[in-house]
This record gives sequence, structure tokens and C-alpha cells, in this order.
Amino acid sequence: MNNNLKAAVFSFTKRGTELGKKVAAFLQGIEYEPILWTLPKYADDVDEACLNNADVIAMGYPCDYHQVVAEAMQKCQALVFIGATGICIRAIAPHLRDKTVDPAIISLDERANFVIPLIAGHIGGANELSRHLAEAVGAIACVTTATDVNGLFAVDEWAARNNIALGNMKAAKDVATALVNGEEVGLVTDDAVIIEGKLPKQVVWGENPAVGMALSVYDNTAPFETTLQLFPKIVHLGIGCKRNTPLEKIEALVLMVMQELHIDMRSVVAIASVDLKKDEAGLLAFAKKYGLAAHFYTADELNAVEGDFSVSPLVQRVVGVGNVCERSAVKDSNYGKVILHKTSLNGVTCAIAVENITLDFSKTGLRK
Repeated sequence: MNNNLKAAVFSFTKRGTELGKKVAAFLQGIEYEPILWTLPKYADDVDEACLNNADVIAMGYPCDYHQVVAEAMQKCQALVFIGATGICIRAIAPHLRDKTVDPAIISLDERANFVIPLIAGHIGGANELSRHLAEAVGAIACVTTATDVNGLFAVDEWAARNNIALGNMKAAKDVATALVNGEEVGLVTDDAVIIEGKLPKQVVWGENPAVGMALSVYDNTAPFETTLQLFPKIVHLGIGCKRNTPLEKIEALVLMVMQELHIDMRSVVAIASVDLKKDEAGLLAFAKKYGLAAHFYTADELNAVEGDFSVSPLVQRVVGVGNVCERSAVKDSNYGKVILHKTSLNGVTCAIAVENITLDFSKTGLRK
């Protein structure tokens, strides 16, 4: 189970709580960790017969129900309210922040007639989640976003599903507006990005339309009058450093080379190094600060990486491999293209490789 996906289900009546069991079971089946919140007098019944699965937890509301909602808004990726839509809206309103960070908020009546995505329909996945939830409980999904009701491509939803960062929300809105208005939207990509299948309706290759999308790791790829930059997370940083190198020195080199190459940090997916550095505080702190995975390989694994790499005799004697950063970047990117060879500053070395990625605009399915 993916321990990062949290969900809260809120019910207020006996019938709503019975439906809440089904909703919680559905969420668990798609790898969420759900908590079913209900009135205390119903919680014991749910615990006793909650599908014989200890991972579905039923809790009775404490005195302050609104505090429970506030905490769920911070910790959960999805909140489902079973009851009147007004109850949901009044509960979440004080805690809404921004469409890029708000969790998916869904309202469902207690007779399972309608499932209504209210907040974070695209980026948070509420629209897609509502469709699948409706199917699971025999309801109708009431999706109201303009691109969806017109059967058009929703770039923010697609980007979120494919782990792609949006460069600018205004530009994303401009893309959606152009599509809804019947206009064509252009598309350009980096060499590492392979598009499989047909392009969405009204999306065309090339730079002719006034509005377009650039699938690129580079922040200066802006060929359209209005360009939505889409940053696929395919950049891997190979890093070597002396023992006890502080975060600041690692950061200084990485940010310098990224700026020089015009690579957006939102395109970086991971750092990599030799396994002797797996407890290096500065490396781990850097990965944590930028939300990156940290992968470490043995000297034998790095020596097995094929390619033309520079060699440091000192590093070879100490670590067992003559070049840590380049070999780490290449291996971590699944033998992607090196776009920065070994670069050094203040005892830190860095190399960058970009993995190839295949994307399909028609790919659907519940995002987990």
C-alpha cells in the first residue's frame, strides 16, 4: 500500500455511515489509507463490521468536528463528504488554499445518487476519482469543468497523472480557454520525450498556434506567444562529495549548473551517488529540501555502467569507482543521455542525465 495517500470519509447519519463503509473500502482498494469519520454512536458498529479489514478505521467525531476537517485538509489527498453539499462547503471553506495544493473534495448524497467533485477536479484528481467512485457505488458523477463537459483535453489533470509539473497556472488556463473556444493548441517536446498514440482533439504539432505547450526540462523553451511549460520529471543528478559536505555546498553547485543549462528544478526526479554516501547528511538534506528521491549504488554496480567517463585515481582508490557522479546519473536515468559531464565546485561533483520517457495523451485510468 502507498503510505503517502491518505483519505477521510465523513458521514452524519446511519444510512450515510453504511454508505461510508463502501466508500472507504473503495478507497482502500485503490491504495488509499482511509479513515471513516461518523457520529460516535455509529462508529462502534462500523469498527465491528468494517469489511473485516483492519486498515479501514472508523472514528467517532470528537467535540470539535471542524478541527477534524481542518486536519484532514492538511494531511489527506482526498476528502469525501456523505450528506448535503452545503455541509461540505461550510466545513472546507476556511481551509482552502490554492488549486495546486488543495486535496480532492467530493460530495456524495447518502442514497448514492450523485457524486460531485467540488475542489481540485483536475490537479487533485477529484474528477477522475468521482467517476470511479460513482461506478463503484452505482451513482452518477456530476463533473462540471468546461474541458470535461466538452470532451476536451484537460492538461492539468493529464500532467498530474503523469508526474509532470505545470510551469504556470495562468498559461494552463489559457490552454484550456483556447480549447473550449475551438482553437488549436500547439505542442513541442524535447528529444527525450516520446509521444505515443494520437494527440488530443485540437492539439497539433508545431509552433504555429498562438497558444501552445512545451514538454521540456528546459525553462527557456517558449516558442509560442503564450507557452505552457510542462516539466516532466526525468532529470537525474549524479552527485559526489567529500565526507561531511554541508547542504549549502551541494546546493551551490547544483543550482549553478541548473541555471547555466536552463534546466528547471521541477524536472529533477532524483539524486544518485555511491552507497558509501547513503548516510551523508548533506546529500540527504538536499534531497529532502527539494522533494527528491535519493538512490545509492555499490561500486560494482557503478563500474558496470558502460560509457566513456573521466577517471579520478584518488576517487578510484578511496571509493572503488573512478567517477561517481557521471556513472550514478547514467545508471539512475536508466542509461539516459548525459547533458552535463562531471563538474566540480568546493569538493562537490555533479553530472546530469535525462531519461527517455514515453507519454500517451489518451492514457486513462485511476491515478494512484
